[in-house]
Amino acid sequence: MSAYRIAVNVEWTSKCNALCPMCPRDLIENPQLMTGQTWLQVLERLKPQDVFRAVIAGYGEPTTHTKFFEFVDDMRRHPIRFDMVSNGQQLDAERIRHLDGAIGLLIVSFSSIAPDVYNRMHANLDQARVMENIQTAQRLFRHTKLAISLTPMPECLPSLPDTIAWLRAQGVETLTMSPTLYNRGGSLAGHELDTAKLREAIRQHHLRSQEFDFVPSFREVFRQWRSNRFKCIPRNIDIFIAANGDYLYCYNDVSHKHHIGNVADLGIREVLARREGMAPIPALCDGCNMRGRYDAKELINAGISYMRARLKTA
Repeated sequence: MSAYRIAVNVEWTSKCNALCPMCPRDLIENPQLMTGQTWLQVLERLKPQDVFRAVIAGYGEPTTHTKFFEFVDDMRRHPIRFDMVSNGQQLDAERIRHLDGAIGLLIVSFSSIAPDVYNRMHANLDQARVMENIQTAQRLFRHTKLAISLTPMPECLPSLPDTIAWLRAQGVETLTMSPTLYNRGGSLAGHELDTAKLREAIRQHHLRSQEFDFVPSFREVFRQWRSNRFKCIPRNIDIFIAANGDYLYCYNDVSHKHHIGNVADLGIREVLARREGMAPIPALCDGCNMRGRYDAKELINAGISYMRARLKTA
């Protein structure tokens, strides 16, 4: 088996304080919190030779976990780079100070500066509070970098220039957007947005394309491509660890039903070997717009953009 490294998506909780319409969380039948024992087992499985980046995210809001402060302390002593994704609602000054230096990047999801758009896209959240928390994080962080993940929904694009202007006025320069609105196994079929339009928005506004955050190097992407019968790059370069410790077949398995082992029993390499021998799962793959996402032309275009981005930051 080829020894390529992957990114790991770790779900501290599948419970969330938001009701975003683009997130089909209603498919999760039993939302739960990761226990302290499971978290320690996760940390034991994250080896530098297997993992280049671990992102605390999943389908819940990590800052709401009851053991948030303890879990953050555990990351400080680990050799893997950790990042975190948050909706920003609970990011008060205490949490921000505690995160500083424990993670490399804090990514706050933000849809729009326009209140009516934000309230639709990030339902159940307080936009003014989130904006204040973004300002606080930008002011207090000394070792951790703040990034904003801009929502790639059609409703957000008209106000995108004003949203970007406000964020940059706060000093936030790392602004990212996905060039694909993930269909999450077919559950967002009514919200398709052409990738070409999103790539144009990314180019026009000098944003960072999120797909590059999961690419350690093109050599390792080639290794995983060669090692897998199922040629789905998004699936193969990432492994999802659910709140109960299960490894999921794909991060688009919102329902958490297609697991391939648990951290209590299997390590990362064993799970990758097991998954590489698995066929596509029709319930997940047939309606997913990420399947076949990267044909030869797309890989070349993504490669050119990746190299340009690397040269700019060199």
